Amino acid sequence: MANKNSQQPVRIPADSVTLEGVLDVPQGVQAIVIFAHGSGSSRHSPRNKFVAQVLREAGIGTLLFDLLTREEDTIYENRFDISLLTERLKAVTLWLKGQPRTMNLRIGYFGASTGAAAALNSSADLGAAISAIVSRGGRPDMAEQALEKVQAPTLLIVGEYDDVVIKLNQLAYNLIKAEKELTIIPGATHLFEEPGTLEEVARLAAKWFKQHLLSRLFPYP
Repeated sequence: MANKNSQQPVRIPADSVTLEGVLDVPQGVQAIVIFAHGSGSSRHSPRNKFVAQVLREAGIGTLLFDLLTREEDTIYENRFDISLLTERLKAVTLWLKGQPRTMNLRIGYFGASTGAAAALNSSADLGAAISAIVSRGGRPDMAEQALEKVQAPTLLIVGEYDDVVIKLNQLAYNLIKAEKELTIIPGATHLFEEPGTLEEVARLAAKWFKQHLLSRLFPYP
C-alpha cells in the first residue's frame, strides 16, 4: 500500500539545469514509473498525480518531475522541443538508476501528450533499461523515427472523441514492433475529464505495469 511518508522532493541535474521532482518509493516496491507530462503541464498535474496514486496502491513507485524549468516553460517552443524533452527524460532515468533507493528497480514510463513522444524516444535509446510504456492521449507520431526501435511493451490509450490523436496513435501503433496495445476509452475526450474515464486510464495503466514490471519478477505459478 502507498505511504504518504515515502514522498521525497528531489532535485535532479540534467545538462545545465536542475529539475524539480517528487519521488515516492514505498517500502518493498520492485518497480518504478517515471512520468513525462505533456506541454504546459508539470509535476503538479492532477491527472498524473491521480494515476501515480493508483500505481502506488498497486505496489509500484513513482517519480513525477518537471521536464522544463519554470523559466524554460515560459518559452512556448520549448514545450514542443522533443529532442530537448527526450534528453531531459534520459538524464532523469540515468539519475534514478544511480540512486541507492531505486538503482535495482525495474523502470516504466508513463507519458502524456508530448511527454509520450519523449518516453518513446528515450526508451528507444535506452533499450532494455525501460521495461514498459503507457501513453495517455499521447503524440507518438512526434517520435516516429524511434518507434521501430522501441523494445518495451507499449500501451497507447486514447479518448473516443480525440479524433485526430486516435489517427496519429493508429499510425504509430503500426510502426511499433514491440509488444503493443491500442485502447480507446469510450466517451472520453483528450484530457479524460468525463466521469470515470481517468479512472479507467489509471486501471489500465496499473494492469499494464503490473504485467510487465512485476509479473515478470514474480511469475504466476
